Amino acid sequence: MADINPGLHTNIPIFNPPDMSDQEFALFSDLVYRHAGITLPPAKRNMLVSRLLKRLRALGLHSFFDYYNYITSPEGRQAEFPHTIDMISTNKTEFFREAGHFKFLKEVVLPELATRVRRVGEGKIMAWSAGCSSGEEPYTLAMVMIEYLKVYGGGEFSILATDISHRMLDKGRRAVYAGPEIQGIPEDYLRKYFLRGTKGQEGYYRVAPELRNRVGFQHYNFMDDSVPFHGSMDFIFCRNVMIYFDQGTRTRLIKKFYKHLVDGGYLFIGHSETLHGMETDFKLASPTVYRKI
Repeated sequence: MADINPGLHTNIPIFNPPDMSDQEFALFSDLVYRHAGITLPPAKRNMLVSRLLKRLRALGLHSFFDYYNYITSPEGRQAEFPHTIDMISTNKTEFFREAGHFKFLKEVVLPELATRVRRVGEGKIMAWSAGCSSGEEPYTLAMVMIEYLKVYGGGEFSILATDISHRMLDKGRRAVYAGPEIQGIPEDYLRKYFLRGTKGQEGYYRVAPELRNRVGFQHYNFMDDSVPFHGSMDFIFCRNVMIYFDQGTRTRLIKKFYKHLVDGGYLFIGHSETLHGMETDFKLASPTVYRKI
């Protein structure tokens, strides 16, 4: 008679997914909040379990408590904890997302900055894509800025792109995107600023050097007291990031942005976010765009 379950006789270990106790969920929630400022309410429990199970399986661990002990050990904090944050952080992004922001940038912000540079006769426009995920936002900024400055002049520019996820930063540096990911890019921009893959790379697009050379990717945790640059920024994009923070963390972050913007500089936040009710000197310049006065 044939063996109806030959897998029982293999040496492949069977992974039985553990449950996450209330105590374990509280431990992870507190750790993530202290490290990254991200709040994990009870509604996020299933998400946390499903994402961390991948790491338990990869490491051969049998409980979330074992995994917690590992990532808080000296060895695990260096070797594994970055994977934990990668699993938990949300990385939804796309090219030209919330297009009204780029329209405001082109029609209001860049004319002001270009005029300043021409008047002074030197200088570089500095921008920060804070929470850049896999790079779609900073590369969109680079396209808009190149297009404007080529026509109207106004000097050089540089974009700092930061994120807490090493995995997303690596993708941004590679600058290779699959066909579905480049939806929303105008066809003329696609021709100018992307290299189409051929043969084994068909269906993929790589950002052209003209854009890649203007964007620098760097790991950064918003909970750090310092900022990853010297000087001040002309404008900052930090969109759909603060929705994962509590009010106290949002307030500290907004104060940091205000401090490190030039006078008259702009802050762009997500359309589901607001500074209403927060202690800040920012003034509303346009829906979800604020100015340092």
